Amino acid sequence: MVFVPRRAPIAAGAFLILAAGFLVLFIGGGARFAVGLTLKPIVDGFGWGRSDIGLAVALFQTVSAAAMFAAGYLADRASPRLVLGGGLVVAGIGIGLMSVISVPWHAHVVYGVIFALGNGAASLIPVSVMVTRAFPERTGFANAVVVSGMGVGQLVVIATLAAVMLSVSWHSVYVWLGIAHLVLVPLIVFGLPSTTRKEAHAARPAIGIGMREAARTRQFWLLLAIYAICGFDDFFVSTHVVAFAQDRGVDAFLAGNLLALMGLTSLVGVVAAGAVSDRSGPIWPTALSFIARVAVVGLIMVDQSTVSVAVFALVFGLTFMVTAPLTVVFVKESFGTRHLGALTGLITLVHQVFGGIGAYLGAALFDHAGNYQTAFALMLGFSILAVVLTFMLRRPQPAAAV
Repeated sequence: MVFVPRRAPIAAGAFLILAAGFLVLFIGGGARFAVGLTLKPIVDGFGWGRSDIGLAVALFQTVSAAAMFAAGYLADRASPRLVLGGGLVVAGIGIGLMSVISVPWHAHVVYGVIFALGNGAASLIPVSVMVTRAFPERTGFANAVVVSGMGVGQLVVIATLAAVMLSVSWHSVYVWLGIAHLVLVPLIVFGLPSTTRKEAHAARPAIGIGMREAARTRQFWLLLAIYAICGFDDFFVSTHVVAFAQDRGVDAFLAGNLLALMGLTSLVGVVAAGAVSDRSGPIWPTALSFIARVAVVGLIMVDQSTVSVAVFALVFGLTFMVTAPLTVVFVKESFGTRHLGALTGLITLVHQVFGGIGAYLGAALFDHAGNYQTAFALMLGFSILAVVLTFMLRRPQPAAAV
């Protein structure tokens, strides 16, 4: 007779953590994609180049990446709820100040630095650490559910803002986003339990290796390369897809809703990837997402009709953020949980930095050539490389997945 251990019951507080993490990523996810929605009216209104906003996004990616790494480090050693609460305050101030920008350096400072610091702190990294401690046996699916908040936020927030922008200016968009961040602060700071870390460690001691030991493994460097490519793809597309669609003759409302609907297809992809990773590991969901990207980037390079633009956006959305809930699974299986926040933060830092490169390079290439064709060619080559690198990853033995 084979003994099958029963899963431990999930505490009620764990579901509160899941709901709070979902809301943080819902607001933060919707807010960070607003720049793609407002890119064209901002640059057309002020007479800027797209690279001016592209540089703000690149700064955002770099600064928020550093903030995510710091947030992961703090979440390993302090209360994630305080990290999240402080991040929401700073992010709310930063995104609200976008409503009063008038020259490029204003956007660089308030979006690229202030909002980036807050958004990086109130981000996936401390949320993932918090959720992983609360759901030690359902890590992939629980993180997929909470990360889906980013997709739902992109869908609901961007669709709402796209409709609102038909009757109000883009300035009001940023005012309301700032208010939304600040409203969430009391729920996070006073609503979440303060003993989550202690209880989780008592139930499941954290063991594993640190960054120095991880850096000696091939798995670590493969993951960094894969997440760098993923970031380049993600933020090139999310920053430019609305402007690209409008360049191809799609009206502003439909183009904005394409970005929003990417959040809906992202929700499907993220939850499916999390569920599959709990059963068969994170490699196949990652590989399939890059294979889908190769297909749709190839399509958009040869046909840029309205139908092809819509197919590109929606299929890319299906792959968008798929690797986000898988980061913690890769780290947990490959390196253990002792330094979960720091290692996850480091991988996400690389993802974000290369996301900034993708956003800025796409804008610079457009300003130079008047189209995105070269940027799409780079994205195609990188995505093919990512498929190869993903299949080079080793699935850890069960003993390592602690």
